[in-house]
Amino acid sequence: MAKRRASLRERVWSRAESCCEYCRLPHSYDPLPFHVEHIISKKHRGRTAKGNLALSCPGCNLGKASNIAGRDPETGDLTRLFHPRTDHWSEHFVWDGPELVGMTAIGRTTIQVLNINDPERVRLRNLLIGLGVFPPERMSASQS
Repeated sequence: MAKRRASLRERVWSRAESCCEYCRLPHSYDPLPFHVEHIISKKHRGRTAKGNLALSCPGCNLGKASNIAGRDPETGDLTRLFHPRTDHWSEHFVWDGPELVGMTAIGRTTIQVLNINDPERVRLRNLLIGLGVFPPERMSASQS
């Protein structure tokens, strides 16, 4: 069972190209370990299966917790969060320098709930942009 779990973790890391599937921060630029997280939490009957797992930086994972929805900051409507397996990242998000901008209700809500534009996180991304290493240039079609 442990071997199977390790193999599943490796597949999640590989699919994500070692980047957070929410904010796109590469693992190599975060001092804290990334998490393989349940997109739909166990609390909400989410399974531990490849299709329900995502690679997440600590900031996004702690913000998301077991949330599956939030209020769109623009409309106030209850809106589901971005789902890395079924949604296309580029349809919901765009970079404006170091800040992530939500182009849809799902994008705006995800940014707010996961606190993606927290000032410390924006400062780190700004530094990485200055070094020419962020945002990641190459993202596979499965991630865009």
